[in-house]
Amino acid sequence: MSQHPDAIAPHGGHLINRIVSPAQKQEFLAQGETMPRLQLSDRALCDLILIAIGGFSPLTGFMDQKDYDPVVTDMRLGNGLPWSVPITLPVSEEIAEPLKEGSWVRLDDTEGKFVGVLELTQKYRYNKALEAVNVYRTEDQKHPGVKVLYEQGPINLAGPIWLLDREAHPQFPDYQIDPAQSRELFREKGWKSIVAFQTRNPIHRAHEYITKCALESVDALFLHPLVGVTKGDDIPADVRMRCYEILMEKYYPKDRVILAINPAAMRYAGPREAIFHALLRKNYGCTHFIVGRDHAGVGDYYGTYDAQHIFEEFEPGELGIVPMKFEHAFFCKLTKSMATTKTSPSNPDQRIHLSGTKVREMLRNGELPPPEFSRPEVAAELARAMRVAVESY
Repeated sequence: MSQHPDAIAPHGGHLINRIVSPAQKQEFLAQGETMPRLQLSDRALCDLILIAIGGFSPLTGFMDQKDYDPVVTDMRLGNGLPWSVPITLPVSEEIAEPLKEGSWVRLDDTEGKFVGVLELTQKYRYNKALEAVNVYRTEDQKHPGVKVLYEQGPINLAGPIWLLDREAHPQFPDYQIDPAQSRELFREKGWKSIVAFQTRNPIHRAHEYITKCALESVDALFLHPLVGVTKGDDIPADVRMRCYEILMEKYYPKDRVILAINPAAMRYAGPREAIFHALLRKNYGCTHFIVGRDHAGVGDYYGTYDAQHIFEEFEPGELGIVPMKFEHAFFCKLTKSMATTKTSPSNPDQRIHLSGTKVREMLRNGELPPPEFSRPEVAAELARAMRVAVESY
């Protein structure tokens, strides 16, 4: 097997690029008014972009049934390659009915702007209950991922896509580093081992501790917070990014850490999404991936460390990227430092760890999280954002 020039090959061996050339773009624009139009949801738009930039390599479009079925039941694409979350384009029967397989479909964003095209190769029905039970481990529609699933249309449209433009992110253009660019950066810096960290929450001391523990054994850290669609009560992306900027400025080594945005939408699929997030970071060029407590979880739908156990369902080396598994970290009053049960001699009464829910409650009540939980500068930023939210409400 030939050596890949990067630290790790993309999933499937080749980084996908589905962004059109200027000439192709002009052709599509000329035909755009005659194509049937489909308005994408926010999630579908996130997926379109990730497919186009190679974040979802080896996918070149929305899944057809020969990929969808084994992904739902066995966490594998039709060719046997590991893949844990369906990437589909569901629509209503009314929208699907007039669309012809073999034709082009114009894809518009939520405001009606022409953003891409779908070469429609297949329309197929799918079993929502089967997807819910397998992917989310529940049919409870209080689960945000299941809620989206049951509210979407019953027909999936499949086929390769093209993205007309890779536009700068409206909020975080300076942190938009796509897989081709992150791989180039890692090559330029000579990094052979890069660990990625995923979160949809503001970064706190426990996150800082596990990322630094991971950084001790690799060349670099890729901080990659998710800024796509999340739940309404999650802390807004701009607030989370400011918290990262504060920590980057004062608490991380600048020459060994890169902060970039992950434009994916959250599924809240727990263990399945941990695999999905790992493969996504593999495509960005990362060799290792941090999996902490209840990764991508919500409520109490998943066991505390189920997202770590699921990696054992694949053969060693099959995923390519190496999971780095961490226990729940806390501030230990006995040793006066961050620790986990693996390293701390304390009993539960001597540990300080707060949930994101508890922190949000404190902030709403005008209290700052203690310095053992959050760096003071980060706590102040969260408090400021909460005040602004309350005042604007």
